[in-house]
Amino acid sequence: MRASSSTPLRPLLLWVAVSSGLFLSMLLALKSGAVPMRWSELFAMVGVGADLDPFKRAVFLELRLPRVLFAAVAGGALALSGAAMQALFRNPLAEPGLVGISAGASLGVVISLMLGFSSIWFTSIAGFAGALLATFSAYLLGRRYPGVAGLLLAGIAINATMMSLVSLVTTFISESQFRSFGFWSLGSLARASWEQVGWLIPWTLVCSMLLCRQWRVFNALLLGEREAHHLGFDIVRVRRSLIVLIALLVGPLVATVGGIAFIGLVVPHILRRWVGAGHRVLLPLAWIAGAMTLVLADWMARVAVMPAELPVGVITSLVGGPFFIALLLRHAKPAA
Repeated sequence: MRASSSTPLRPLLLWVAVSSGLFLSMLLALKSGAVPMRWSELFAMVGVGADLDPFKRAVFLELRLPRVLFAAVAGGALALSGAAMQALFRNPLAEPGLVGISAGASLGVVISLMLGFSSIWFTSIAGFAGALLATFSAYLLGRRYPGVAGLLLAGIAINATMMSLVSLVTTFISESQFRSFGFWSLGSLARASWEQVGWLIPWTLVCSMLLCRQWRVFNALLLGEREAHHLGFDIVRVRRSLIVLIALLVGPLVATVGGIAFIGLVVPHILRRWVGAGHRVLLPLAWIAGAMTLVLADWMARVAVMPAELPVGVITSLVGGPFFIALLLRHAKPAA
């Protein structure tokens, strides 16, 4: 099996384009917002140009910089996990929420709010616990059946169960708690801080590197589970370790930022058409492209209705949904 159907030049050019796009999008996000900055003021933060106004310096260091870094890490993790899920299920429509990660996080967050624990640390921990509970429930149920079909069906069942429990719990919370949950469910990076960035970035980068190292397994799975087994991979153990790793990667992020749709679905789907299915190139490239996508989406959420702000999940859905529909229509085959 060839690692990629594209020429060596195309992935290289795409690497340069996506990396440059990520750098430029981060600069744009750092410069723009309700408190405008000139380029000279932005460059002053790295010791080039005049001194920066103390208020703008505080906005840059305490609000924008941790938020942009958080957006890059979260977007990269979502796109990487989407590429991994699509390879694991051999389905280009798979994404991290398929095994109940998002639904479990929603249940954990709404239970935390109902119990009166509304701080970001309590809701994040509860959301992470809910995501892990849903993922392991789906795995324990799905492993009773051969192949990934059982895991897929179990994920659908767990998603439906978790969301019904979320609907049930929301009937017992107050109006203010319901508003908090509604804002979280739409996705937002507004509460990003250095404290969160300090532990989420190392966690996410370690999990991302571990997942990227599994590119040989993903390439083998392209041939099918039986063929991958003949190549020497223990499919049951591999599937279990990959599901756990994806849950550990995505769970904390979903619990913290809420529902951000389409990045894990659209970004790897598009890249696969450009660089082929070789995961040695696809996985790290998906991370960078996902980081760029969420940084741009969060920038749009901040500047679209200044001084107010839109939930970033609304932006990713408004852009990603129609774009994905257009992509499907473009490559659709006419009915016989």
